[in-house]
Amino acid sequence: MLLPLSGFVLNSFYSMNGSEIVRGFSAGNYVQFANNQAYVGVLWHTIWLCGRVALICLLLAYPLAWYVWQQPEAKRFPLLLVIILPLFMSYIVKLFTMRSLLAVTGLMNELLLDAGFLAKPTTAFMFNENAILLTMVAMYLPFVFLPIYLALERIPESLVQASADLGGTQATTFRHVVWPLSVPGVISGAIFAFVLSLGDYVTPQMVGGPNGFTFGRVIFSQFGAAYNWPLGAALAVVLVIVSGAAILSAGLVSKKGEA
Repeated sequence: MLLPLSGFVLNSFYSMNGSEIVRGFSAGNYVQFANNQAYVGVLWHTIWLCGRVALICLLLAYPLAWYVWQQPEAKRFPLLLVIILPLFMSYIVKLFTMRSLLAVTGLMNELLLDAGFLAKPTTAFMFNENAILLTMVAMYLPFVFLPIYLALERIPESLVQASADLGGTQATTFRHVVWPLSVPGVISGAIFAFVLSLGDYVTPQMVGGPNGFTFGRVIFSQFGAAYNWPLGAALAVVLVIVSGAAILSAGLVSKKGEA
């Protein structure tokens, strides 16, 4: 991991002369990023999008993890298998599955047409930011579910029983016992969803279309069509810094909660 990351950092200080890479040290790429409001704006918008992905995944994954945790031992494994099964599927297969659901001729439109809610197929489900948001939530939900479920499973049953013996209601037990002990799993799941979606450029390209221009796609374009590898490397380093800051912040919050 350190070798390719070091290569990115090194290349980010190079520059372009026509189609040739000039291997001289300069901070010009970072200055260009800071002075280009389009790049900065796309980065902030991508962070906002990924934050919403993480939040929605948490709102869906925590009740789901709680439900599975409350089931008898015999039922837990089949439920876990169903929830984590998408992790064993190809990323591209899952993307095309979402496209088949959200497309103009997809399942969503067919159901709404059959139910009489639509008079004709709509493009509202595809090639926009909502399609990116929905697809990322579907893709990364298992990554959020697993840490939360593992955190819940590690809670000693004796603590829950002790709370009940002391007269605590289910809500009180959740607030004072279950939730504090499951917070590390919640933070881990949120970081998984945020960081994975932050660097995702394939999903916005496949389901977002022209309206799905995220920071990952900006980096991809620099390494592809623009053939400006030094600038692409600098933008990638910026993305690594944002990801690292998010992970560091989550770690500090988790340590503060434990204290």
